[in-house]
Amino acid sequence: MSWMKWQRLIGYVFIAPNLIGMTVFMLIPALFSFYLMFTDWVFASGQSPHFVGLDNFRMMVRDDLFAVSVRNTLLVLIPVPISIMLGFLIAVMLNNRTYFQRTLRAFFFAPYFTSGIAIAFVWMVLFQPTNGPINAFLRSVGLSEPPLWFASPDTAIYAVLIMMTAGGVGYNMIIYLAALQEMSSEQLEAAKMDGATFGQLLRLIILPLVSPTTFFLMITGFIGSVKGFGMIYAITQGGPANSTTVFSIFAYKKAFNFYEMGYASAVSWTMFLIILVISLIQWAGQKKWVHY
Repeated sequence: MSWMKWQRLIGYVFIAPNLIGMTVFMLIPALFSFYLMFTDWVFASGQSPHFVGLDNFRMMVRDDLFAVSVRNTLLVLIPVPISIMLGFLIAVMLNNRTYFQRTLRAFFFAPYFTSGIAIAFVWMVLFQPTNGPINAFLRSVGLSEPPLWFASPDTAIYAVLIMMTAGGVGYNMIIYLAALQEMSSEQLEAAKMDGATFGQLLRLIILPLVSPTTFFLMITGFIGSVKGFGMIYAITQGGPANSTTVFSIFAYKKAFNFYEMGYASAVSWTMFLIILVISLIQWAGQKKWVHY
Protein backbone atom coordinates (compact mmCIF):
# COMPACT_ATOMS: atom_id res chain seq x y z
CA MET A 1 0.00 0.00 0.00
CA SER A 2 1.36 3.42 -0.98
CA TRP A 3 1.97 6.17 1.58
CA MET A 4 -0.95 8.30 0.27
CA LYS A 5 -3.41 5.40 0.45
CA TRP A 6 -2.20 4.60 3.97
CA GLN A 7 -2.75 8.20 5.07
CA ARG A 8 -6.21 8.21 3.50
CA LEU A 9 -7.07 4.98 5.33
CA ILE A 10 -5.93 6.46 8.64
CA GLY A 11 -8.12 9.49 7.97
CA TYR A 12 -11.16 7.29 7.38
CA VAL A 13 -10.44 5.42 10.62
CA PHE A 14 -10.41 8.68 12.57
CA ILE A 15 -13.69 10.00 11.11
CA ALA A 16 -15.42 6.60 11.23
CA PRO A 17 -16.84 7.03 14.78
CA ASN A 18 -18.46 10.34 13.83
CA LEU A 19 -19.78 8.97 10.54
CA ILE A 20 -21.22 5.90 12.24
CA GLY A 21 -22.78 8.01 14.99
CA MET A 22 -24.34 10.46 12.53
CA THR A 23 -25.65 7.64 10.37
CA VAL A 24 -27.15 5.61 13.21
CA PHE A 25 -28.48 8.45 15.38
CA MET A 26 -29.29 11.16 12.78
CA LEU A 27 -29.52 10.03 9.16
CA ILE A 28 -31.45 6.75 9.65
CA PRO A 29 -33.94 8.26 12.18
CA ALA A 30 -34.47 11.25 9.86
CA LEU A 31 -35.24 9.00 6.89
CA PHE A 32 -37.52 6.84 9.04
CA SER A 33 -39.29 9.98 10.28
CA PHE A 34 -39.74 11.15 6.68
CA TYR A 35 -41.51 7.87 5.94
CA LEU A 36 -43.60 8.02 9.12
CA MET A 37 -45.04 11.45 8.38
CA PHE A 38 -47.13 9.85 5.62
CA THR A 39 -48.52 7.22 8.01
CA ASP A 40 -50.87 7.14 11.00
CA TRP A 41 -48.60 4.92 13.10
CA VAL A 42 -49.43 4.91 16.82
CA PHE A 43 -46.36 3.45 18.51
CA ALA A 44 -48.07 1.83 21.51
CA SER A 45 -50.83 0.19 19.45
CA GLY A 46 -48.65 -2.65 18.23
CA GLN A 47 -49.88 -2.11 14.66
CA SER A 48 -47.66 -1.52 11.65
CA PRO A 49 -47.51 1.95 10.03
CA HIS A 50 -50.43 2.55 7.66
CA PHE A 51 -49.94 4.89 4.71
CA VAL A 52 -52.36 7.86 4.82
CA GLY A 53 -50.72 10.29 2.39
CA LEU A 54 -51.07 13.93 3.43
CA ASP A 55 -53.73 13.33 6.10
CA ASN A 56 -51.34 14.30 8.90
CA PHE A 57 -50.77 17.70 7.31
CA ARG A 58 -54.52 18.22 6.83
CA MET A 59 -55.06 17.38 10.49
CA MET A 60 -52.22 19.72 11.44
CA VAL A 61 -53.85 22.67 9.69
CA ARG A 62 -57.12 22.04 11.56
CA ASP A 63 -55.38 21.55 14.94
CA ASP A 64 -55.86 24.59 17.19
CA LEU A 65 -52.90 23.57 19.36
CA PHE A 66 -50.68 23.53 16.27
CA ALA A 67 -51.72 27.11 15.55
CA VAL A 68 -50.83 28.04 19.14
CA SER A 69 -47.42 26.40 18.77
CA VAL A 70 -46.81 28.35 15.53
CA ARG A 71 -47.64 31.62 17.26
CA ASN A 72 -45.43 30.82 20.26
CA THR A 73 -42.56 29.72 18.01
CA LEU A 74 -42.72 33.02 16.15
CA LEU A 75 -42.73 34.86 19.47
CA VAL A 76 -39.58 33.13 20.71
CA LEU A 77 -37.76 34.49 17.65
CA ILE A 78 -38.07 38.01 19.12
CA PRO A 79 -35.27 37.55 21.71
CA VAL A 80 -32.72 36.74 18.97
CA PRO A 81 -32.15 40.27 17.57
CA ILE A 82 -32.54 41.79 21.04
CA SER A 83 -29.88 39.55 22.59
CA ILE A 84 -27.60 40.13 19.58
CA MET A 85 -27.90 43.90 19.99
CA LEU A 86 -27.27 43.73 23.75
CA GLY A 87 -24.36 41.33 23.25
CA PHE A 88 -22.80 43.69 20.71
CA LEU A 89 -23.10 46.73 22.99
CA ILE A 90 -21.61 44.87 25.96
CA ALA A 91 -18.79 43.55 23.77
CA VAL A 92 -17.96 47.08 22.58
CA MET A 93 -17.80 48.29 26.19
CA LEU A 94 -15.70 45.34 27.37
CA ASN A 95 -13.35 45.66 24.40
CA ASN A 96 -12.21 49.00 25.77
CA ARG A 97 -10.22 49.44 28.95
CA THR A 98 -12.68 49.02 31.82
CA TYR A 99 -12.38 48.12 35.48
CA PHE A 100 -12.79 44.39 36.27
CA GLN A 101 -12.78 43.63 32.55
CA ARG A 102 -12.05 39.91 32.84
CA THR A 103 -14.48 39.47 35.73
CA LEU A 104 -17.28 41.13 33.77
CA ARG A 105 -16.57 38.96 30.72
CA ALA A 106 -16.83 35.82 32.84
CA PHE A 107 -19.97 37.15 34.52
CA PHE A 108 -21.80 37.72 31.24
CA PHE A 109 -20.60 34.48 29.66
CA ALA A 110 -21.24 32.21 32.68
CA PRO A 111 -24.91 31.42 31.85
CA TYR A 112 -23.90 30.02 28.45
CA PHE A 113 -21.63 27.24 29.70
CA THR A 114 -23.90 26.46 32.68
CA SER A 115 -26.44 23.65 32.30
CA GLY A 116 -29.60 24.91 30.63
CA ILE A 117 -31.77 23.00 33.09
CA ALA A 118 -29.94 24.57 36.03
CA ILE A 119 -30.44 28.03 34.52
CA ALA A 120 -34.13 27.22 34.00
CA PHE A 121 -34.60 26.45 37.69
CA VAL A 122 -32.82 29.69 38.61
CA TRP A 123 -35.35 31.57 36.49
CA MET A 124 -38.16 29.66 38.20
CA VAL A 125 -36.92 31.05 41.52
CA LEU A 126 -36.48 34.56 40.13
CA PHE A 127 -40.01 34.61 38.67
CA GLN A 128 -41.66 32.93 41.66
CA PRO A 129 -44.94 34.90 42.05
CA THR A 130 -45.11 35.27 45.84
CA ASN A 131 -41.53 35.28 47.15
CA GLY A 132 -39.41 35.69 44.00
CA PRO A 133 -36.91 38.58 43.91
CA ILE A 134 -38.34 40.04 40.69
CA ASN A 135 -41.85 40.44 42.10
CA ALA A 136 -40.38 41.59 45.42
CA PHE A 137 -38.62 44.38 43.55
CA LEU A 138 -41.80 45.26 41.63
CA ARG A 139 -43.73 45.51 44.90
CA SER A 140 -41.01 47.71 46.38
CA VAL A 141 -41.45 50.23 43.54
CA GLY A 142 -45.21 50.42 44.04
CA LEU A 143 -46.70 47.64 41.86
CA SER A 144 -49.23 46.07 44.22
CA GLU A 145 -50.17 43.15 41.95
CA PRO A 146 -47.09 42.05 39.95
CA PRO A 147 -47.43 39.46 37.17
CA LEU A 148 -47.70 35.76 38.01
CA TRP A 149 -45.14 35.01 35.27
CA PHE A 150 -44.82 31.25 34.70
CA ALA A 151 -47.92 30.57 36.82
CA SER A 152 -50.30 32.42 34.50
CA PRO A 153 -51.26 31.68 30.86
CA ASP A 154 -51.29 35.43 30.22
CA THR A 155 -47.69 36.11 31.25
CA ALA A 156 -45.82 32.78 30.96
CA ILE A 157 -44.69 33.39 27.37
CA TYR A 158 -43.30 36.82 28.32
CA ALA A 159 -41.26 35.24 31.10
CA VAL A 160 -39.90 32.77 28.51
CA LEU A 161 -38.95 35.66 26.20
CA ILE A 162 -37.09 37.44 29.01
CA MET A 163 -35.31 34.20 29.95
CA MET A 164 -34.25 33.50 26.35
CA THR A 165 -33.08 37.07 25.81
CA ALA A 166 -30.89 37.00 28.90
CA GLY A 167 -29.61 33.53 28.02
CA GLY A 168 -28.35 34.59 24.59
CA VAL A 169 -26.56 37.78 25.59
CA GLY A 170 -23.44 36.12 27.01
CA TYR A 171 -22.77 33.93 23.99
CA ASN A 172 -23.33 36.80 21.56
CA MET A 173 -21.07 39.01 23.63
CA ILE A 174 -18.14 36.60 23.58
CA ILE A 175 -18.44 36.02 19.81
CA TYR A 176 -18.57 39.76 19.14
CA LEU A 177 -15.65 40.31 21.48
CA ALA A 178 -13.55 37.87 19.45
CA ALA A 179 -14.53 39.71 16.24
CA LEU A 180 -13.70 43.11 17.72
CA GLN A 181 -10.28 41.98 18.88
CA GLU A 182 -9.49 40.75 15.36
CA MET A 183 -10.41 44.14 13.92
CA SER A 184 -7.61 46.28 12.51
CA SER A 185 -6.88 49.20 14.83
CA GLU A 186 -5.46 51.31 11.97
CA GLN A 187 -8.90 51.95 10.51
CA LEU A 188 -10.30 53.11 13.84
CA GLU A 189 -7.29 55.33 14.55
CA ALA A 190 -7.50 56.89 11.08
CA ALA A 191 -11.21 57.63 11.56
CA LYS A 192 -10.53 59.21 14.96
CA MET A 193 -7.82 61.42 13.46
CA ASP A 194 -10.34 62.55 10.83
CA GLY A 195 -12.67 63.64 13.62
CA ALA A 196 -15.16 60.75 13.66
CA THR A 197 -17.33 60.57 16.77
CA PHE A 198 -17.92 57.36 18.71
CA GLY A 199 -21.37 57.05 17.13
CA GLN A 200 -19.91 57.40 13.64
CA LEU A 201 -17.20 54.83 14.43
CA LEU A 202 -19.85 52.43 15.62
CA ARG A 203 -22.23 52.92 12.70
CA LEU A 204 -19.87 53.39 9.77
CA ILE A 205 -16.85 51.23 10.66
CA ILE A 206 -17.41 48.76 13.50
CA LEU A 207 -20.87 47.50 12.50
CA PRO A 208 -19.91 46.82 8.84
CA LEU A 209 -16.70 45.08 9.92
CA VAL A 210 -18.55 42.73 12.30
CA SER A 211 -21.49 42.15 9.92
CA PRO A 212 -20.34 38.57 9.09
CA THR A 213 -20.43 37.84 12.83
CA THR A 214 -23.90 39.36 13.07
CA PHE A 215 -25.07 37.19 10.17
CA PHE A 216 -23.66 34.07 11.84
CA LEU A 217 -25.38 34.91 15.14
CA MET A 218 -28.69 35.63 13.37
CA ILE A 219 -28.64 32.29 11.53
CA THR A 220 -27.68 30.19 14.55
CA GLY A 221 -29.92 32.19 16.89
CA PHE A 222 -33.08 31.74 14.82
CA ILE A 223 -32.37 28.03 14.32
CA GLY A 224 -31.75 27.57 18.04
CA SER A 225 -34.95 29.43 18.95
CA VAL A 226 -37.16 27.40 16.61
CA LYS A 227 -35.63 24.19 17.99
CA GLY A 228 -35.76 25.44 21.60
CA PHE A 229 -37.00 22.79 24.00
CA GLY A 230 -35.03 22.02 27.17
CA MET A 231 -35.36 25.18 29.26
CA ILE A 232 -39.01 25.78 28.36
CA TYR A 233 -39.99 22.18 28.98
CA ALA A 234 -38.12 22.07 32.30
CA ILE A 235 -40.12 25.02 33.65
CA THR A 236 -43.59 24.83 32.11
CA GLN A 237 -43.79 21.65 29.99
CA GLY A 238 -45.66 23.84 27.50
CA GLY A 239 -48.15 25.15 30.04
CA PRO A 240 -49.99 26.65 31.72
CA ALA A 241 -52.90 26.02 29.33
CA ASN A 242 -50.42 25.46 26.43
CA SER A 243 -49.38 29.12 26.60
CA THR A 244 -45.69 28.21 26.15
CA THR A 245 -46.11 25.27 23.78
CA VAL A 246 -43.70 25.73 20.87
CA PHE A 247 -43.05 23.49 17.86
CA SER A 248 -40.57 21.21 19.56
CA ILE A 249 -42.74 20.69 22.65
CA PHE A 250 -45.82 20.11 20.49
CA ALA A 251 -43.98 17.45 18.49
CA TYR A 252 -42.55 15.88 21.65
CA LYS A 253 -45.98 15.58 23.29
CA LYS A 254 -47.52 14.05 20.17
CA ALA A 255 -44.69 11.52 19.93
CA PHE A 256 -44.02 10.56 23.55
CA ASN A 257 -47.24 11.44 25.39
CA PHE A 258 -49.76 10.28 22.80
CA TYR A 259 -47.44 8.02 20.75
CA GLU A 260 -48.73 9.53 17.48
CA MET A 261 -45.46 9.04 15.67
CA GLY A 262 -46.82 9.79 12.21
CA TYR A 263 -48.34 13.10 13.26
CA ALA A 264 -45.26 14.01 15.32
CA SER A 265 -43.03 13.30 12.32
CA ALA A 266 -45.16 15.59 10.15
CA VAL A 267 -44.82 18.35 12.75
CA SER A 268 -41.05 17.82 12.96
CA TRP A 269 -40.59 18.05 9.20
CA THR A 270 -42.75 21.16 9.13
CA MET A 271 -40.42 22.64 11.75
CA PHE A 272 -37.47 21.69 9.53
CA LEU A 273 -39.05 23.46 6.54
CA ILE A 274 -39.68 26.60 8.60
CA ILE A 275 -36.03 26.63 9.73
CA LEU A 276 -34.94 26.13 6.12
CA VAL A 277 -37.13 29.00 4.86
CA ILE A 278 -35.90 31.37 7.60
CA SER A 279 -32.29 30.46 6.83
CA LEU A 280 -32.75 30.94 3.06
CA ILE A 281 -34.40 34.34 3.60
CA GLN A 282 -31.49 35.44 5.77
CA TRP A 283 -28.98 34.03 3.29
CA ALA A 284 -30.59 35.99 0.46
CA GLY A 285 -30.84 39.18 2.53
CA GLN A 286 -27.26 39.11 3.79
CA LYS A 287 -25.95 40.06 0.35
CA LYS A 288 -27.19 43.62 0.98
CA TRP A 289 -25.76 44.22 4.44
CA VAL A 290 -22.94 41.75 5.13
CA HIS A 291 -19.49 43.00 4.17
CA TYR A 292 -16.68 40.44 3.83
